[in-house]
Amino acid sequence: MFATGTIVSDYEPLFRYWELAREKGREDLVEKAMLENKDFDYIRRMVLEHALNLLEVLDRLEEYFLDRIDAETAVKSLEETLGIELDPEEARRRLARILAGWLLEAAQTWGIIRLRGGKLPIN
Repeated sequence: MFATGTIVSDYEPLFRYWELAREKGREDLVEKAMLENKDFDYIRRMVLEHALNLLEVLDRLEEYFLDRIDAETAVKSLEETLGIELDPEEARRRLARILAGWLLEAAQTWGIIRLRGGKLPIN
């Protein structure tokens, strides 16, 4: 929902992550890897308080989402969808980066931010 593909080119690892978590009976992992109202509040505050370029925002959002990603499920998701083996920390970071990009795409769709000139101004 609200994924435009302007930042994240492939959501398949995230979709598979959700599937794997459900197969384990871990709906809590699915919920943690979904966007919430508090995430939109966070990005709104971040861009209001700081003049950041897109890469800086993505880096901060990756850190923000990192604790919400289960390492074992992330590793398996990336192996199955991309055919790559990653250590657990890198797998978590990859999934957190997808969530970060999804939040940016959704925030842009909802008019919370506007991507222009390398900055993320509030409308």
